[in-house]
Amino acid sequence: MTGNSWLSLTVVCVAQFVVVLDATIVTTALPAIGRDLGFAPAALTWVVTAYTIVLAGLLILGGRIADLAGSRRLFRIGLFVFTTASLGCALAWSPGALIGARLVQGAGAALLSPAALAVLTELMPPQSRRKALGWWTAAAAGGGASGWLLGGVVTELAGWRWVFAVNVPIGVAGLLAAFAVMPGRGAVLARRPLDVPGAAAATTGIAVLTLALAQLAAAPAHWSGWTLLTASLIAFTWFVRVERRAARPLIPGRLIRTPGVVVGNVTAAALTGSTSPATITVTLYVQQTLHLSPARAALLYPAFNLAVIGGSLLSGRAADAVRPLLLAGFGGIVGGIVLLLALPADGVPVALLLSAFVAMGTGLGVASVASTTAGTAAVPEADRGVAAGLLNSTAQLGTALGLAVATPLVASTAPMTGYRLGFAVAGLVALAGAVGACSGQVRARLGLLPARSATGQPEGSE
Repeated sequence: MTGNSWLSLTVVCVAQFVVVLDATIVTTALPAIGRDLGFAPAALTWVVTAYTIVLAGLLILGGRIADLAGSRRLFRIGLFVFTTASLGCALAWSPGALIGARLVQGAGAALLSPAALAVLTELMPPQSRRKALGWWTAAAAGGGASGWLLGGVVTELAGWRWVFAVNVPIGVAGLLAAFAVMPGRGAVLARRPLDVPGAAAATTGIAVLTLALAQLAAAPAHWSGWTLLTASLIAFTWFVRVERRAARPLIPGRLIRTPGVVVGNVTAAALTGSTSPATITVTLYVQQTLHLSPARAALLYPAFNLAVIGGSLLSGRAADAVRPLLLAGFGGIVGGIVLLLALPADGVPVALLLSAFVAMGTGLGVASVASTTAGTAAVPEADRGVAAGLLNSTAQLGTALGLAVATPLVASTAPMTGYRLGFAVAGLVALAGAVGACSGQVRARLGLLPARSATGQPEGSE
């Protein structure tokens, strides 16, 4: 890769890091935010939910806009919106102001994230694309994992407003660098109208489904969650009907038929659906049962963060064998979760926690690169943005679904029993992802053979 390519890769990786970071870094700051701004206890979770709902709902639309308007142009626009909204979050004076700024921040992230992946695949030469995907995936996975560490440390040492304010200098530097090393608009399709009805249906369905899962996690028996779930199914049915009739659909049928796209999205959902509830359950365990402060608890997470990054880079250098990498990655996640099931009710089991984090983090990093490669490698240039948006959307939905299933179980019984139920759910999701991705029968039915590598050549190692 040229020097300019490396600079461009650095810019998009840093942007993706902060986008994913902001979905988790806020969690440990919630009690301080609630006390300072006077949030009602039931409304406090909206600080997290507002961001994730908008992000998940607009990712596919953001990807298609990147294809139509130019990936580099949309990258800069998305980064500007995200940075400005982060400043608004830091300066928020009331619960409404903070939630409103988080909604705008989620919209900026939804424009930024698919554009970043489209820029990466556009600028990287084929022989370097696999390695670049490893770095990009390491940045994304590291951002999600680092939120648990940085949230506690920043909140305790500098205050909760700096959880958001830290994005501002990073965003400004990223914008200046983007104008310098990524001039122009990037690849632009021929002028054609956007599929507005399809975009509205997809955005509504994903946003309402994410909201439904969040509501069901908080109150499984309440009618509102089930009503929202029904509404999301209606929206998805409408989306399918619109797409079948559209002359230029938001998600082209050829994209779903592209080798690797289905398996990439299935595994992306399984990865976040297993690791997110496992990590949150560990956070509850160390703070509520072991009674560690947020800053002390955060000291346990660097092992997970470094393992995620190391696994991503290791996978990025490996041969283009997607199925073995997915199997190895999910195996590491399951192994780490098995260790978590052995956590005791007292003491601070540092060695056990660190071993679980290393196994789970390495597996997440390895499988994330394989999943991203499967979901984007063979996608034609005209669909790269929407493919990236679809991949990120399924990852967000995986997180929401995993939490919706695990959270009520964790809270419904005695603490240690609840923690183990949460870990068991996470392990079952990981096993399901491995079976769905690696079963030859399933892959054949989905038309995923032969898979293609990041260079566009058929894989010979499988």
